[in-house]
Amino acid sequence: MTTEKPTGQPQGAATVIIGRKVKRGMEAEYEKWQQGVNAAAARYAGHLGAEVSPPTERQPDWVVVYRFDSVAHLQAWINSATRQRLLDAGERYFDGPATQQVISGGSQPADPLVTVVVTHHVHPDQVDDFLAWQRRMSREEGRFEGFRGTEIFRPIEGLQDEWTTLYRYDNAEHLDAWLTSDKRRELLAEGQRFDDFRLRTIDHSFGSWFAFEENGKELPPPSETKTSIAVWVGLYPTVVLLTLALHPLGMPLWLGLLVGNLFSSFIMSFLTMPHYVNRLLKRWLWPPPDESPVRGNLVGLGIVAAALGFWAVVFYLVTQRLWTLP
Repeated sequence: MTTEKPTGQPQGAATVIIGRKVKRGMEAEYEKWQQGVNAAAARYAGHLGAEVSPPTERQPDWVVVYRFDSVAHLQAWINSATRQRLLDAGERYFDGPATQQVISGGSQPADPLVTVVVTHHVHPDQVDDFLAWQRRMSREEGRFEGFRGTEIFRPIEGLQDEWTTLYRYDNAEHLDAWLTSDKRRELLAEGQRFDDFRLRTIDHSFGSWFAFEENGKELPPPSETKTSIAVWVGLYPTVVLLTLALHPLGMPLWLGLLVGNLFSSFIMSFLTMPHYVNRLLKRWLWPPPDESPVRGNLVGLGIVAAALGFWAVVFYLVTQRLWTLP
C-alpha cells in the first residue's frame, strides 16, 4: 500500500518510520483506517509520499513510512490535531504502543534492499566515543558481501532524542551473515556503554520462516547451517503427512506435487515452523550467552535426531504395517 508523488526526495528531506502491532482479526479494518490517515497526511505541506508494509517473519509489526521535504513539515504533520484525532479513532486496532524513528537529511534507497534501523540513547558526554564506535562498526559492515551503505542521524529536537543508524544489505542472507558474525559480537562488546538500543529490520522480501525479536539485546538469527537443519526437521513430517492425506485423491504425480508443495508452503510458514520447530529447537537456535557452544550443539543435534527418528518410526509403521502404499 504505497502513495508516492512524482517529485524526487530533496536534500534535507525527513522520514518517519512508525511500527504498530495490529490486533488479530482487525487487519482489514486497520488497512482501511490507515488509507484514511495517509490521505490526510497527503494534504499537508511538503508531503512526498507514504508506504505501508504488512508484517513478515522478519518484521513483526505493520510499518508505516512517511516522507516530507523538511523536518518542519514532518513535525507539523506528526504534531497536528488532525493526526491526533485519527489516532484516537484508530486506537482500538492496536495491541500496545507504537515505535517511531525519525530520519532527517538522508536519502531513501530506490531498490528493495533489506534495511536495519537502530536507535540509541546516548549521553551528551559520550557522543564523540559513540561516533568513533559507529565508524568502526561501519568499516566492518562494509567488508561483508551485499553491503549497500550506512547512514547515521542525530537526534531531532522536538521529535526524538535517539541517535538513528541505518545500514542496508542487498538480501536477508547477506544481512544475517553480518548479524551472526564474530566481528559484530566483538564490536557490540566494545560498545557496551551504548547497549540501550532498539533494532528494527525492514524486510521488503518474503522474509524468513524464523521469527526474531526486534529488541537489539536479543541474540542474532541462527546460522545458515542451523536454519537448514531446522527446516529439515519441519519439512519431513509436513511433506509425508501431506502425501498420505492427498494419496486417496488419486492425483497424477505432477498434479499431486503441485498441490502438495502449495499446501506445504502454507503449513510450514504458519504452523510447522513457528509452533513446532522454533519451540522444539529454541535453545539450540538461540542459545543463552553463557552456554557452552559444544554442549549446546550436542544437545541440539540430539533433539534433531530424536525428532526425526520418532517421525521415521511413525511413518514406517503407518506405511508398512498399517497401510501399505502401492
